Amino acid sequence: MEGVSRLPLLLLPPSESKVVGGRPASKEGAFDDVLAGPRHEVTTGVRTLLKSGAAQCSKVMKVRGPLLERALLAARAHVAGGGEVLPAWQRYEGVVWSHLDPTTLTAAQRRRILVPSGLYGITAATDEIEDYRLTMNVSLPNVGNVATFWRPHLTEVLRATKGPVVSLLPNEHAAAFDFADTALAKRVTHIDFVQNKGGRAAGHDAKAVKGIVARVLLEGGIDALNGFSWRGWEATTNEGHWEIVAPFKRQV
Repeated sequence: MEGVSRLPLLLLPPSESKVVGGRPASKEGAFDDVLAGPRHEVTTGVRTLLKSGAAQCSKVMKVRGPLLERALLAARAHVAGGGEVLPAWQRYEGVVWSHLDPTTLTAAQRRRILVPSGLYGITAATDEIEDYRLTMNVSLPNVGNVATFWRPHLTEVLRATKGPVVSLLPNEHAAAFDFADTALAKRVTHIDFVQNKGGRAAGHDAKAVKGIVARVLLEGGIDALNGFSWRGWEATTNEGHWEIVAPFKRQV
């Protein structure tokens, strides 16, 4: 893997949990120009979805009750062009992001975080985003499967970046990229979070350690994972393939 000692771009998943509110948009995002067309198509799909009724919106947005009402209000504001925004690093507040602690990162470190999402395709963590509810693994009117729709666009965006890339993406978001692309295969390092007996790790602790690992990578690059340990989670590598392995027993 060439260039792995350089500080990488980091592919980090978004958070379902988001801060409410924000302010009017004030600046362009890193990929606003190149993704303007596909983003417009997704917005059109959201507009059509809103016309289909609350039951269908609930199914696609995967929320009910007060969360559905919040999602509908945000979606209506989005299609009307008046959604309030916050920088992505302030908007996302799930377990991964809270353990990353982006408030104490530098601006340059935040700019190296790239976040795929159903609504925007991909943003830098410093880009302004709305409160939204749209995952990659759903079907949107006139768009189809969201990850499949975004794949050629996001693959091209990532190809246009420079230097090493480290992916901490789960399958849902990894599906929005063609990592078999020859150029990307040479640049992207994938890190898996696994159980000590095999299989993917899940749950609160797996999300927490992902945030910790993300910070280590931003501060020191992939080489900083050598000897990594956090609450019994250990980093292992074999011919460039990295795994963060869960402890046999949860540590507190």
